[in-house]
This record gives sequence, C-alpha cells and structure tokens, in this order.
Amino acid sequence: MKTEVKICGLKTAEAIDRAIELGASHTGFIFFEKSPRNIEPDDAGVLADRIRGKAKIVAVTVDADNDFLDEIISALSPDILQLHGSESPERVLNVKAVYGLPVIKAFSVRDADDLKKIEPYIGIADRFLFDAKAPKGSELPGGNGVSFDWRLLDALDGSVDYMLSGGLNAENVGEALALTGAKAVDTSSGVERAPGVKDLKRMQEFFEAVARGPSTTPGSKT
Repeated sequence: MKTEVKICGLKTAEAIDRAIELGASHTGFIFFEKSPRNIEPDDAGVLADRIRGKAKIVAVTVDADNDFLDEIISALSPDILQLHGSESPERVLNVKAVYGLPVIKAFSVRDADDLKKIEPYIGIADRFLFDAKAPKGSELPGGNGVSFDWRLLDALDGSVDYMLSGGLNAENVGEALALTGAKAVDTSSGVERAPGVKDLKRMQEFFEAVARGPSTTPGSKT
C-alpha cells in the first residue's frame, strides 16, 4: 500500500501545486498566530481551490474555540480538522458533533507515557498524529524540526490509525518507515529552506525518499 504523505504549513500556490504534482494525499493549512506557517482563513480558502478533489484539505488548529472554527470552516471547507492542542476527548466529540468532520488528534511524544495519553481518545478521534515534544523555549506545538524515538511506537496496538510527524525529512523518513511501518507521514519544516518557506526541491526529495520505502540506513538511496 502506498504511503500517504501530508505536506503541512502550506502558504503559496507554487508549493501547493508542487505538492499535488508529487502526489500528496493531504495538505495542511495552519491557523495558529505564533507559527511562521500561520495563514488567514480567507487566504487559505482561495488557495484550497487548487487542491479540492485532488488531495484532502486539513485545517490545523491549536485549542481553537468554535467562533474561530466557524470562520475557518466557512472560508476553507476543509475535509478534515486537525486538533493540535490540549483538546480533551469531550472537546473532540463536541467538534465532531458540531461540524460533522473527521478529526485528527495530535499528540506530542517524548516517552512511553506520552503514548498512553491517547487511550481516552480511541474510538473518538478518527486518526492520531504523533509529533515530537517541542524543545525548551519553543511556543509551537509542532513544526519544530525535531524527532522522537520512533521505536516507542512498537507498543501501540496495531489497530491504531496514525500519521507519523516530527522532524521528518528526505534523509530520515526511510529509517522512520523501517522502524514504525507507518502508513502515513507528515512533514512541514523538513521540506523548508526557512521557517514557513517551502523548498520545492526538498519537497521532491522527500517524496522520492518515501517512494523508496523503508531503509535501515539514514539517507540510503537503496
């Protein structure tokens, strides 16, 4: 089965068009003011017309209230909501009930105990996203360009549907796939030349690395 690829933090038509050309299954727009990848809902709505029907459109929020979600959904009409904050299981249920959209619930991982936090969300969230915990001093819940110990995912029940994130790039995604068997990967900073600025060459290299599949040697071309 082909590995799904989500390119997150998109802000320009050029990057979006390339992501679609390369075969992205998901495209993410980030609505979080502190992020260098933040985009206004109306701007995202215009860009989304280049994606619709070709890849899933994901709206990424951090502890957003319903007023902000109303604004985002009205402008963007996303396929999926990604909740990347401290949203409770009850909040996830509420969001699904109000908006009728599938939800990806993101979790920051550093150790085995962090993975146990998904248990109350199983059967509620439609999918999980595992990101690395932010380094000290960062105000961003994701997009920090750091990874976690992928071997921790060995403890997961095989029925848990998740997307792997956190510092993935062309050099390490093969190793990540080998260690986890992830069916979907997410990258943002790993395909940028500067925070919030996508690099088309790095995007291509990332897709090529994913297509090569699992590799036990970081950066391997085999």
